[in-house]
Amino acid sequence: MGKDKCPECPKCLPGWLVQFGDLMSLLLCFFILLLSMATMDKKKVEEYFDIMRRSMGFLEGAEDTAAAEKEKLAAEQRDASEAGNEGDAGAGNDNGEMIEALEEIAQAYNEATDSQETQEMIVVSKQNNEYVMDIPASLMFGDGDYNIQDEQATKFISKIARIVRTMENNMDIEVAGHSSVDETLRGDGIPRDSWDLSALRSISIVKELIKNKIEPSRLKVSSYGSYRPKSDVGTENRRVELKFVTSNVKESGLKESNFFDRVQN
Repeated sequence: MGKDKCPECPKCLPGWLVQFGDLMSLLLCFFILLLSMATMDKKKVEEYFDIMRRSMGFLEGAEDTAAAEKEKLAAEQRDASEAGNEGDAGAGNDNGEMIEALEEIAQAYNEATDSQETQEMIVVSKQNNEYVMDIPASLMFGDGDYNIQDEQATKFISKIARIVRTMENNMDIEVAGHSSVDETLRGDGIPRDSWDLSALRSISIVKELIKNKIEPSRLKVSSYGSYRPKSDVGTENRRVELKFVTSNVKESGLKESNFFDRVQN
C-alpha cells in the first residue's frame, strides 16, 4: 500500500495585512482619544440650533424660540433707548444753548434783511431727534441761481459755523436743498431741473461751511428737488434746511437675532 500524499496546507493571509490591521486599530484609538479630549462650546452649539429652528419654521419649538428672541430684542432696544435718553439728558443744556444761539442769529438776519415784511423768515425748530433751520432760498440765492448772492449771506453762514465749532463732534449737519416745480437753473446754457438747482445750492452752503473750518466729515448734502413741498405756494418751497443731528443715537443694524424673524414675516 502506497504512502498517502500530505494534503496541501491552506494559504495564509499575506503578512502585510496584519500590520495594516494594527495600523487601523492605532488610528481608531488615536481619533477616539482626540474626541475625548475635545471641548465643545455649548453656547455656540445652542445658538446654531436656534438659528436652524428659526430658519426652518416647521421644527418643533420654533414659535417659542421666535417669541423668546423677539422679547430679547425688545429688551435690547429698551436698554439702548434708555442709554440714549441719558446721553440726551447730559447734552440737553448744550443743545439748548446752541438753539438759542441759532435763533438769535436767525432773528438778527431776519431784521437786517427786512424778511419779516416779505414773510420769508429763517425759522429754527425741533423735529424728532434733530434741530432744523429753515432758510428761504431768496435770502441766500438769486432766482434760478446757486451762488451765494451777497456778503451778508456769507457772514450769516460764518456765524452758523462759529456756533457749530463750539458743538461736540457728535453733532452732524445735513444741508438739504428744496425747490419748486417751476424753478430751474439758469445761466450756464445747460438744461437743468429742480433736482440740480436744489443740490447745487446745498453744495454751495456746505463749501462755505468748510471755508469756515467745519470738518467735512460732519457735513452731508441732500437734494429733494420739488418733491417734498411744505406748502401749496411754490415760492415757499424754495428753501435750504440745515439739520443738526446728534450721532450718539444707537442704530440697530441687521442683527442675527431679528434677521430670520424678518424673513419669516
